[in-house]
Amino acid sequence: MIKIPVSTPSRSYEVLIGSGLISRAGECLQGELQGRKAVIVTAAPVRKRWGKLLAKSLQSAAITVDLLEMPDGETAKRLSTLETLAEKLLKLGADRDSVLIALGGGVIGDVTGFLASIYMRGIDVVQVPTTVVAQVDAAIGGKTGVDLVTGKNLLGTFHQPNAVLVDPDVLETLPPREYRAGLYESLKCGVIGDPLLFGLFEERSREILDRDPEVVEKIIADSVKLKASVVSADEREGGLRQVLNFGHTIGHALEAETKYTQLLHGEAVAWGMVAATRIALASGTLDTVTAVRITNAVMNLHKLPRMKFNAANIVKRLRSDKKTRHGIVHFVLPREIGKVEIASDVPEPIVRSAVDEIQKLSR
Repeated sequence: MIKIPVSTPSRSYEVLIGSGLISRAGECLQGELQGRKAVIVTAAPVRKRWGKLLAKSLQSAAITVDLLEMPDGETAKRLSTLETLAEKLLKLGADRDSVLIALGGGVIGDVTGFLASIYMRGIDVVQVPTTVVAQVDAAIGGKTGVDLVTGKNLLGTFHQPNAVLVDPDVLETLPPREYRAGLYESLKCGVIGDPLLFGLFEERSREILDRDPEVVEKIIADSVKLKASVVSADEREGGLRQVLNFGHTIGHALEAETKYTQLLHGEAVAWGMVAATRIALASGTLDTVTAVRITNAVMNLHKLPRMKFNAANIVKRLRSDKKTRHGIVHFVLPREIGKVEIASDVPEPIVRSAVDEIQKLSR
């Protein structure tokens, strides 16, 4: 089992990575949860596959467990979902000493983390991510949130988990598209701070796509190490943590503009990375060879879905992105493999051109 520490001013915890970890969750969390009510928040498909196994493991460690279902998918990331879940928690008798366990992908983790941060003014949460996106990114770092009609993750809190349990075995049951979509978040880590991880995607993409257990565990661990180091240095996105948004500025706008129906989150980030690379190239901060390497690494994982959207609307949505300050849109742009910069002076025509280019590429 791999243990990766995350140390922030509000809480220090470990990300545990290992095969079969869900069946050993009771053993891993016994010290943290014994004598407390644990409520597993999950969605129906995940509950059917992994809910009973997790509950059984916790119960074997004398931990009281309840299961709470919520709808799946990005459309469930709304304030109304939080209210419904909170009412159900009250009926289950959850109090300020209870612990929520998020079992699922990024949506489950974001919603459960947000709920934990506001229920009775804040209770503990454990993340048990079951998708690649959640395992390499969303479950680590304490970001929680729900969406507004106008944009993604515009309401939320920072609420660090007590622990994160990552079991790579659960990825074997993911549909191919969802598995591939999560890989783009790992590739992002390579671009922003880990050239060796990026090289792994270039050299062993076939093994990664075939879900070779050894390679998959390595890309998960390397991605988590990168994110843990960034989060530990900058918990609340005051500076350094902004680099984790590479691909997300335009990616989030694409998700919102297409009403979360055309793209999975990782796919939107992939298109956003391509667009950010085009912006960096056009701005003169990135050389052509590196731009081609990044674009090829993204596109070689799989053909990304087609998109239908109004490019002008994407540019407009960027102004309401939560990373925008004083009306100025901030972009994370690559300078070289393993190094990015925050740019706040990108001319709108360059942005519009990059958006037009990814729209053409998607045809």
